[in-house]
Amino acid sequence: MYRFFLKCVLLVGVGVLTLTACTKDFEEINTNPNAVGTITPEYVFTKAQYDGVANMLYLLLGTMQYTTSFNDVAGFGSKYIASQVNSSSGAFSTAYPNALNEINLVINAVRDDPAKVNMLAAARIWRVYCYSRLTDVYGDVPYFQANQGYTDAQYTPAYDPQKDIYADMLKELDEAATSLDPAKPTFGAADLLYNGNTAQWKKFAYSLMLRLGMRLTKVDVAAAQTWATKALAGGVITEDADIAKVNYLASGQIINQNPLAYNLLINDYIAANGSSNQEGGKYQKVFIDYLKQTRDPRLGIISVVYTGGTPNQTDTAFAKQQGMPANLSAKPANFAQLSEPNPKTVLLLNSPRLVFTAAESYFLQTEAALRGWSSGAAPTLYSNGVRAALRQWAIISPTDGALSAQRITAYVNNNQLMAGSFEEQMQQIYTQFWVSIFPDAQEAFASYRRTGYPALTPNNYPGNATGGQFPRRFLYPVSEQNLNTAAYNAAIARQGPNTLLTRVYWDK
Repeated sequence: MYRFFLKCVLLVGVGVLTLTACTKDFEEINTNPNAVGTITPEYVFTKAQYDGVANMLYLLLGTMQYTTSFNDVAGFGSKYIASQVNSSSGAFSTAYPNALNEINLVINAVRDDPAKVNMLAAARIWRVYCYSRLTDVYGDVPYFQANQGYTDAQYTPAYDPQKDIYADMLKELDEAATSLDPAKPTFGAADLLYNGNTAQWKKFAYSLMLRLGMRLTKVDVAAAQTWATKALAGGVITEDADIAKVNYLASGQIINQNPLAYNLLINDYIAANGSSNQEGGKYQKVFIDYLKQTRDPRLGIISVVYTGGTPNQTDTAFAKQQGMPANLSAKPANFAQLSEPNPKTVLLLNSPRLVFTAAESYFLQTEAALRGWSSGAAPTLYSNGVRAALRQWAIISPTDGALSAQRITAYVNNNQLMAGSFEEQMQQIYTQFWVSIFPDAQEAFASYRRTGYPALTPNNYPGNATGGQFPRRFLYPVSEQNLNTAAYNAAIARQGPNTLLTRVYWDK
């Protein structure tokens, strides 16, 4: 018994010594020496820009009838197949843990330092860009309480009405633009868009203000006019040098490569032979037919066919380009002869991603002039927009995207803004906008829902989720129903069912 008792005491003693040893230097041992306790705003801002630009719904290329696929799963964007609707929730799921969380960290890190007013302004402007892309696709989203899990233990943020989100985004742009101070420090080289140039950030802010202000024309025309005129007075992007864009590299990490080009290339066009497309994708017939009917010189820049199925042997000849119908459910016999994105322009990994162009600015200004909200001449503004849109492909690919001055002038002269009713002129402006904004299908989708142009015919494919109607929004993730139930239900009760046909606030 004694020996048993002694053995137990020894064991307990060893245990106590072990516990003491484990608690000694516990914090030092369990602290990652490579981790940092505070963020470096410059690094996180760069990452937020990369992630904000990359977070796009690629399937909208099909929805806006630029591309399609005979593969039902890959072709959801152009076919709206009911069994694939949850693929539309991707941008929502990606935004909050990445770009929105990152830009919120930057704002929290610089907001109390008067010397960093330009950093705060740029972060606020970029935050608006990221949120505008999100709310335009989904409608009501978490906004005021979003990304506060770490700072405020807010894990179930409320969804805010899009009307309130828009009011705050426009306010943020106004305050940020006026706060920019060229005499104070900037993000410098950490700023992928403008390298810290405050004058250009101001133009970007007012250009976003013009875009978002014009979004309101169907629901609050007075507010639309107020914000559009404020934006024009502040000064918007009109020159190629001021285009908001992110530059990329041809090699290195994936994050350093154009995200749209990478996604299209890896998922569908990597074989580069016109036949072995992994997802069965091609340009949609609607898009190619329109470019051919209008003798658009951009056709050979953005589109190729492959010669005899030989890898990398492309033909950009105007007459050979042809698109694929969106109603196919099997690979057509002429698949190898159909047009697909040009690997030297659209699929170029080191091409810049254009975030806001002079062309878009001019088209929005044209509409503002038609509405009597500016003193500009609508025909001149429209021609400036067409000309800028043709030039911008040389920015994307200086070698293979450039059009001669003569070809640009000839196309502009043959595409003047016609006299007619307001609606007839709107149709011309925003049909041209549809061509000019490619491949930014997300912005084309927003413009189409607001204006109704171009006058696309929805694809009434068997088993589609819209009854043959055009989608008006995309779906919240299923995870939101389970993890943020009360907030999700409140949004549904206010906005409408979580379906492709429920309209967002400004789409009335």
